[in-house]
Amino acid sequence: MFAHVFLRRAAIDKEAIMFSRLRITLLCLLLGVWSSALRAGEEETLGPGDSVRVAVSQNPNLTTETRISARGNIWFPLIGDVEIGGLTQGEAVTKIADLLKQGRYLNDPIVTITVLQIRSRQVSVLGQVARPGRYVLDDAGTRLTDVLALAGGIAPDGDSRVTIVSASEGGAVKREVDITRIYRNSDSSANVELRNGDTVVVERAPVFYINGEVFRAGAYRLAENLNVMQAVSLAGGVTPRGTERGIRIHRRGADGSLRDIGAGMSDSVLANDVIDIPERLF
Repeated sequence: MFAHVFLRRAAIDKEAIMFSRLRITLLCLLLGVWSSALRAGEEETLGPGDSVRVAVSQNPNLTTETRISARGNIWFPLIGDVEIGGLTQGEAVTKIADLLKQGRYLNDPIVTITVLQIRSRQVSVLGQVARPGRYVLDDAGTRLTDVLALAGGIAPDGDSRVTIVSASEGGAVKREVDITRIYRNSDSSANVELRNGDTVVVERAPVFYINGEVFRAGAYRLAENLNVMQAVSLAGGVTPRGTERGIRIHRRGADGSLRDIGAGMSDSVLANDVIDIPERLF
């Protein structure tokens, strides 16, 4: 009796395990279909500059390798110019197959398109870099430092804070990234991945000016949290004829008016400030 109950319970447990495994298998299949649908929904479109190979099954003489023109067209045997710029690969395949059928060249053509090189996915780099221009995104992903390297790096007078402008449905979205976070602090989160159509803008670095009784009067790059003492040090220090008393800062306000401010050595220096180091009276 006990053995019979044990065997029956074992059979029930086995059925439960098999049913559980079946549910897991079905769930995995459903997740696979769902993730495939997501990838299909995110399929990139073809664009000018992309190189493609178009082939028709059992018609090797129609195989064509070409580059999409600036107008988004390719030339294909039998049907001539075909506009595929802005279409996904699947949409372009359907269009070419339909044109072959409509022209009664083939009854049921099986068309395939292989992307050989993507050049339509580009970003622009503007401002204070060695080589401003448009650069192609790598298929494996292109990050901010990658595209800055392609542009020859930030120029000596370029700011360490760069702006990334991205297009969105609600309009342009701007992000500011401090490059020093990437290089000095090894902050990989700041090294963002760029998307097609992004624009990277490197502004001129903010400067201040120092005149009067210093050894090297002139314009200097404004470092973060710079004070008057540090500014004087950058300019080589105060000359024997100069004095730290009576230092003035000429600063333009938000309304555009110019203000003359008395300053001490610990006071902050702002962008475009003009520091005047006076001469001793005696």
